Amino acid sequence: MNASSLRLCLIVALGGLLSSCLVGPNYHRPAVPVPARYKELSGWTAAQPADGAPKGNWWTAFHDPLLDQLEPLVAVSNQTVRQDYWNYEEAVAEVKVARSQLFPTLGITGSATRAGGPASAVGVAPTAGTGSTGGASTVISSVALEGTASWTPDLWGKVRRLIEENAATAEADEATLANATLSEQTLLATTAIELRLADADIELQRRTVEAYRDALRVTRQQGMAGITATPPSAVITAQVALETQEAALVGLGVARAQYAHAIAVLVGRNPEALDIAHSTVMPTLPTVPVGVPSTLLQRRPDIAAAERTMDAQNAAIGIAVAAYYPTLSLSAAAGFSQSPLDGLLHAANHVWSIGATGTETVFDFGARHGQVEAARAAYEGAVASYRQTVLNAFEDVENDLAGLRILAEQAKALEVAVRDALRGTQIALAEFQAGTVDYTTVAAAQEIQLADQQSALSVEESRLLDAVSLIGDLGGGWSDSELRDPLHPSKPAVADVPPPPLP
Repeated sequence: MNASSLRLCLIVALGGLLSSCLVGPNYHRPAVPVPARYKELSGWTAAQPADGAPKGNWWTAFHDPLLDQLEPLVAVSNQTVRQDYWNYEEAVAEVKVARSQLFPTLGITGSATRAGGPASAVGVAPTAGTGSTGGASTVISSVALEGTASWTPDLWGKVRRLIEENAATAEADEATLANATLSEQTLLATTAIELRLADADIELQRRTVEAYRDALRVTRQQGMAGITATPPSAVITAQVALETQEAALVGLGVARAQYAHAIAVLVGRNPEALDIAHSTVMPTLPTVPVGVPSTLLQRRPDIAAAERTMDAQNAAIGIAVAAYYPTLSLSAAAGFSQSPLDGLLHAANHVWSIGATGTETVFDFGARHGQVEAARAAYEGAVASYRQTVLNAFEDVENDLAGLRILAEQAKALEVAVRDALRGTQIALAEFQAGTVDYTTVAAAQEIQLADQQSALSVEESRLLDAVSLIGDLGGGWSDSELRDPLHPSKPAVADVPPPPLP
């Protein structure tokens, strides 16, 4: 090892010793109040082990072919998810940029020149040629090859805090990506359920139109038979009622089309590129294991994102504190320089340099103090945001549980009401055919039946939507253990696959 290499190694070793300091507070996750159990579990369902919670393809619990077909496309084709994916990739790249600052910058410089002129101008004896004025002239060639190294040791941990901040930000972005994926998947499930309800509404309305058509037929027959209870106005009333229901049937197609278009966009397709067949089969209402409240802190990606943001803001305090301390920059160069070209790499042509520069701000009129205070304030804001996110998560789950419990009771009551309404319509129609009641009795019974059936469908939809919401609010089977360390990636990211081409 030559002398210059030895000097460079000594500088690196000295810088490593000096870089052992790390200013600023170390991160500790703030405590948040977590209830021992959910309030709404009483009367709904007993808590089950978290291992029974939906994992991965949580939508399969609804046993709906449309969800099974389209949900996997969200992670790779939904453009909102893709945007968050590339935001995450950008954050990972920023970690690499920050980490590179721990190491020296190495470079190599080569130069070559060739100059000519009067011998007196270049400071050598004339060797050849005669200028236009009769004086001697010469041409000189020179070359240099030099390697350079520069390094700013991380004496006070500023770079390490920057790496810590960027790594936490990357993890927050990955959690945000997971949250966006889950949100778009639950939105797709919600829209698909609304589409199926629209199909069920259309089918119910078709049956209603047929019932009103039968009632009009009976009314006309009664009028033609001259039954006193069936005046001409009853026929007109029945005719108007039928036409009203036929118009309502046509209008239901608007909502159905809008839901189909929304589903296409959610999977990254143009609305006209996706056709969804009409179906009257509603998804199955799943049983969702809830577990204990503390699992939310690991299973909600929005909570994980808020927690990682706290870590990033805490590291930013260390970066601001490091500005109080001096900065040391080291540089070294070694190479060869020769003029003329012959013998460039000879030991006699070896040149080297080594240097150090130190800087310290003596007085800045409170700028650094303000930066530290701003960083601390940003951290405290992140803590408040984290705690509010946790509170919102508990509120979401309690609302879902309350909705499922209350709607289950309502569904039972409506089941009885629909059964009685169907029976009431049958009795009213039979009495009308017998001439013992007028048509208004039949019309009133039909209206009550339709209203109860529509209410029952609406409650069924609400129960399914609350089940989707509960799965999403429980994290959809996600866990913060899925976050990868940006410094030591060992597995793919949540949506680490290229998007397919759009039509």
